[in-house]
Amino acid sequence: MKRWLMAAALASSLLSVTAAQAQAEAQTQAQKADATAQAAGFKIRPVDDAWRASLPRNAEAATQAYMDRLPADVVAKSDAYYTGGYWLQLWHLLLGLVIAALWLSGRRATRLRDWAAARGRGALRRDFLFSAVYLAVGSLLSLPLTLYEEWWREHAYGMSTQTLGAWLGEWAVASTINLLIGALAFTLLYVLIRRAGQRWWMWGTAGAMTLLTVIIAVSPVLFEPLFNDYKPVEDGPVKQAVLQMAHANGVPVDNVYVFDASRQTTRISANVSGLFGTAAVRLNDNLLRRTSLPEIRAVMGHELGHYVMNHIVKTLCMLALVLLAGFYAVQALLGWLLKRLAPSTGIQRVDDIAGLPLLAAAFSLFFALASPVQNTITRVQEAEADQFGLNLSREPHGFAEGQLRLVEYRKADPGPVEEFLFFHHPSTRHRILAAMRWREAMGTP
Repeated sequence: MKRWLMAAALASSLLSVTAAQAQAEAQTQAQKADATAQAAGFKIRPVDDAWRASLPRNAEAATQAYMDRLPADVVAKSDAYYTGGYWLQLWHLLLGLVIAALWLSGRRATRLRDWAAARGRGALRRDFLFSAVYLAVGSLLSLPLTLYEEWWREHAYGMSTQTLGAWLGEWAVASTINLLIGALAFTLLYVLIRRAGQRWWMWGTAGAMTLLTVIIAVSPVLFEPLFNDYKPVEDGPVKQAVLQMAHANGVPVDNVYVFDASRQTTRISANVSGLFGTAAVRLNDNLLRRTSLPEIRAVMGHELGHYVMNHIVKTLCMLALVLLAGFYAVQALLGWLLKRLAPSTGIQRVDDIAGLPLLAAAFSLFFALASPVQNTITRVQEAEADQFGLNLSREPHGFAEGQLRLVEYRKADPGPVEEFLFFHHPSTRHRILAAMRWREAMGTP
């Protein structure tokens, strides 16, 4: 105890220097994010309150006036960025299928199973070791595509503020966490498969939902602080406004937190996350620094809406149905595939851990086909939170301004089919139109 007290005394003597260094680093990251955004050419034609007051009362006309503030080059760049993401979804799917094929060909998966069995000393240890190696190899094989998508491409579009070394460090931490959680999840899944027999798909759904719920609950406390620093927002108008809205709607928080997203990106974002007492209201420093108070009120009203309307719980319930369908479909597909591939792969039973690459490939195909359903679930809830936020913040112009800023990384005006298939949020046009309809109905300036 004395050693800890001495260390604390020495640390306190350096507190002022450390605080100054931290403040200087935060300012440097913020300036870098601003410079990156400006260099990327993301600029919206500025307006004043007189322009907003002069907008037509008609919601469609007012929406078009907002959309007209987006320069053509900004729209073109945003469209290219977002639609390029569609192709990346396909490349990730194909890469996953290729990795599965590599494991299954030449009986590599069965050889890995036998290697793990020789060192694992029991089914649990064998399956955990097999899963860990499988996930580690998959992460390494996927690294070039992940690096392109999350670092090189983000720099190319002017949204990343990270050096390659910093990105690789965070990738290593995230990959390690995913490996440990994934290996545990697969080990437990195969326990359920062996014990439940033909009904494993039902128990697999229950187990997956339990694990997902736990991860959502602990992530704000255990995982997210590994990548960003979370600090209370300084006392002032922003903190006061957000807490007033939260308390008026029964959100059990007594503070608002800001995290240093500018160390990674220029994007603005916020969230109210957590379950079972871990709920927290957080906004990133880009939002705090680059937007006005009406915009922050509108954004946080939206985020509070997710919490008040129990969207996390509702999403889990709806996702459980999607997962149930997925497990059932995968169970049927695996039975068909194993009969045809057993001679070449050496895998004959569903409960053989060597079949994990085949299981993962089947789930990848299912979720790729089911993505419009998942996107619709999220998109509907986002529209509900938009409406709640407008009624709470009463900031239709602040909401519209915030949506224009999101065009930095979201396509503004897709077609209806494109929006249904690929958008997990309503499009910019639809969200601004909802705000302008609220303005028209309420008769506000």
